[in-house]
Order: sequence, then structure tokens, then C-alpha cells
Amino acid sequence: MIAIVNIGGQQFKVEEGQEIFVNKLTAGEGDSVRFDEVLLIDNGGNVSVGTPHLNASIQAKVLGHVKADKKIIFKKKRRKGYKLKRGHRQPMTKIQIETISA
Repeated sequence: MIAIVNIGGQQFKVEEGQEIFVNKLTAGEGDSVRFDEVLLIDNGGNVSVGTPHLNASIQAKVLGHVKADKKIIFKKKRRKGYKLKRGHRQPMTKIQIETISA
């Protein structure tokens, strides 16, 4: 069973047992979280599309909180002697999809 779910303003294509990284959630490590904004479910060729959401939910387990790879932000203005180099690491949460209930 495959589902498309909205988590923190982003859409993810998920299936049971899959591990994904999402923007940082407030839940602690080892907690169970539930997502109700399910947009689409594909159950073996039987596709259900929500208008805008389905009456379904996805149960997931928080595996941990990590930081994403570093992004380099470099700004420069030519002939002005202005250069600025900064880095940023986005906080992420690793979750594992446990069940998809329709």
C-alpha cells in the first residue's frame, strides 16, 4: 500500500516500513506520531484520491533527530570587495512509517 501524505507542508510518497527524513517535529525520540492529511492511497491498483484529504491516517515512529547536510550560502558583489560565506544545517527528524490505515 502506497500513500501520499502532507507532513509539515511537504508531500511525501510513503509505504509501510519506509524510513524518511522530514522537517523537525516536536515529538521526542521513540514517540509515535500520527498524520491525518492523506492525499492519495494506492492499494494494489485501487486508487483513492482525496478532495482535498481522505478519511485515513498514517502512524509513524520517531527514530531520532539529526541535522541535514551543510548548505553553503555565498554572496558576492563584484568590484566592491564584498564577500560573505555562511553555512546552514537544517534540523530534521527521521521517522519510520508503521501503518497506513484507510
